[in-house]
Amino acid sequence: MSTLDTQGISLYYETHGDPANPPVLLISGLGGVGASWGTQTARFADHHYVILPDQRGTGRTTRALDGYSTQQLAADMASLLEHLDVGPAHVVGASTGGAIAQYMVLEYPWLVRSLTLSSTFARFDAYTRREFEVRRKLAAEWDRRDLLSSYSLFLFGPRYTRDHPEAVSAWIDQAAAAPGHPEDRQIGLQRIDMIAAHDTFARLGGITRPTLVLCGQNNFCTPLPLSEELVSTIPGATLTVFEDAGELIELEQPERFFAEVSAFIGRAGEREGR
Repeated sequence: MSTLDTQGISLYYETHGDPANPPVLLISGLGGVGASWGTQTARFADHHYVILPDQRGTGRTTRALDGYSTQQLAADMASLLEHLDVGPAHVVGASTGGAIAQYMVLEYPWLVRSLTLSSTFARFDAYTRREFEVRRKLAAEWDRRDLLSSYSLFLFGPRYTRDHPEAVSAWIDQAAAAPGHPEDRQIGLQRIDMIAAHDTFARLGGITRPTLVLCGQNNFCTPLPLSEELVSTIPGATLTVFEDAGELIELEQPERFFAEVSAFIGRAGEREGR
């Protein structure tokens, strides 16, 4: 458990596993906290050196009141990899983390060995823009538990919620129990605005690293057409669709998620010589 003073913030991060193993940077979604990767951290740490940051404004990282763009958060992550001197790393980004990862590979390609984009987007479409207009209004007005309960409808697939109601309730309870800060609502709104403004579409053709795109078939947060757009635009990118899964495929189907990503990382590492 360490912090790095960089880019005007104190960035909290954890490392797991043997530093001699290939590095993997796990970048979480809109909540921004590294712990949200759940059991994936330990899975990857068996054979990789896992780097797990809390993003600007979240967890134990500084609750800055400015700097909320996916481009700036990519600079935060790049500074961390440079500080650790372990790059290039296999970068795995989920949702918002995938948007951040796109800027990492575009602006700091020497730090990225491979790119995994899970449940993410290059730009909002009409559906996603309307969805986040609703979610922003809820974030501005509702209390934390009610907000997280509503978010669960976007984040978990219907079948998973039907079959595992206790797991969804536990997710809500755990997230709602996180320590609150006076700035959290303002920061949360800025982070929603940040992803609504994200647009790398015109630059995706410049990505040269091996890229895997993952999406749940029943993802109502960042739906499948957004992943299909990524794959059609990033040279050589491949798409894996998880049937009956929603946004949080790393939690809904943890074994398959890890198997798909670790196999891809292994192939990419062999191609690059590590």
